[in-house]
Amino acid sequence: MKVLVSDPLSEQGLTILQQHFTVDVITKLSEEELVEKIPEYDALVIRSGTQVTRKVIEAADKMKIVGRAGVGVDNVDVEAATEKGIIVVNAPEGNMLSAAEHTIAMMMALARNVPQADASLKAKKWERSKFMGVEVNGKTLGVIGLGRIGAEVAKRAQGMNMNILAYDPFVSDERAKEMGVKMMTVHEIVKEADFITVHTPLTKDTRNIIDAEEFGMMKSNARIINCARGGIINEESLAEALNSEKIAGAAIDVFTSEPPFDGPLLDCKNIIVTPHLGASTEEAQINVAVSVAEEVVAVLNGGTAKNAINIPSVKPELMTMLAPYIQLAETMSNACAQLLGKNYEKISISYNGDIAEKDTRPVTVAAIKGMLQVALGSAVNYVNAGALAKSRKVEVVESKSETTEEFSSTIKIEVTMGDEKVSIGGTVIAGKGKIISVNGEHVDIVPAGYMIVATHVNKPNVIGPCCLVLGKNDINISGMQVGRAEIGGTTIMVLNVDSEVPEDILKEMRSVEGIIDAKLIKL
Repeated sequence: MKVLVSDPLSEQGLTILQQHFTVDVITKLSEEELVEKIPEYDALVIRSGTQVTRKVIEAADKMKIVGRAGVGVDNVDVEAATEKGIIVVNAPEGNMLSAAEHTIAMMMALARNVPQADASLKAKKWERSKFMGVEVNGKTLGVIGLGRIGAEVAKRAQGMNMNILAYDPFVSDERAKEMGVKMMTVHEIVKEADFITVHTPLTKDTRNIIDAEEFGMMKSNARIINCARGGIINEESLAEALNSEKIAGAAIDVFTSEPPFDGPLLDCKNIIVTPHLGASTEEAQINVAVSVAEEVVAVLNGGTAKNAINIPSVKPELMTMLAPYIQLAETMSNACAQLLGKNYEKISISYNGDIAEKDTRPVTVAAIKGMLQVALGSAVNYVNAGALAKSRKVEVVESKSETTEEFSSTIKIEVTMGDEKVSIGGTVIAGKGKIISVNGEHVDIVPAGYMIVATHVNKPNVIGPCCLVLGKNDINISGMQVGRAEIGGTTIMVLNVDSEVPEDILKEMRSVEGIIDAKLIKL
């Protein structure tokens, strides 16, 4: 078998591949050159330089796996690879410790003005009093995002006798207690913390999670660090906070646009910047190369991938039956988690009818993945979903019954936190998934795009005014389903809309008399 390595890879990774396969290292290939060469290869190993487009995928007649020696897969058309049955893997843990250590390094450099003092002395100046710093001992560190890297940062900060506050809506109280951290809201953290570091994925919920409002709440001696993703902290608001001395300083490794030469931060006061160095250690580059090389070896030798971004292989005889349920379960659980809108401690998956007789493990994994993706984004995949749920103390319950009332096969997913729960039922008709119930209310919905789920009182003059709010804001309704209840009872309405609905419009919908709640689901 032949492997093409189209970006620079550490020698350790190459050695592993060369022990098993014929390996060609050809870098800086254009799309046309890659399309021409790719048909003869069984695997492709890349970093961030190679763009694995749909055109490249369609030309890859022998390809079984694409391995990305790094965390993200933004440069791979995962959808095209999945359609062609090509596994896409990455190395999500390879640079975890490097990113955590860089965060600590940035925090310490910020506390002691190390880069500024270095530049001053090299300019032949002796300005000891100008660079008075602060100790981190006994200070409070706010960690926003308590995933793998955030947890490692917290652990190291505890070793320096720092008090840890954390925000992560998807970490259970039990897990937080085990880690010795105190869970708080973002606003509570920014008011109390001396140092603040962000470690969330970049999603619609975390974009600009630190903005002008949050900077206005911070102490004047607060310092903020971002070694995660550009866009989590609003750069314009950060620049204003630094230049007006609302906060004491910032250390930034990642930017909304890279390189950030046209951005607002490089000329700010009291800021330390580095060019996206979180993963730039010799060890991290070796780790990601070795990890991906081992994945390629396993898959080409008939094994399974540990860090598959797309769905792993399912036995051919089961694929026809299970494939639409796999997609439906992931969609339903993702919708449940969005509707619950908070931490969850349990997911229950019920199979009824013909599907109950099948091996439904891939469907259950898909349900767990869909739920966790709301919090973790692309960090969760079909292989690690179960382990991640277990590490977050999320109970997974699977049940089966061969009887069903209306459809030949149905699945029901329920996500629970304390006394609160959200449930969605679904089925597959003619190979297409449909949602047939939401919180026990019967509906008939094709899950796609944007959906508003509104809980309301079943009485006149509720649905119309609610829809008028969308209409006057130029949001088109493409479909509607209304549950049934006695007059005066509580039911739901599900609206399919053609565009995203901002929070202020949802708030206006909630203000309509009779509307109890209205939430947007993005699929």
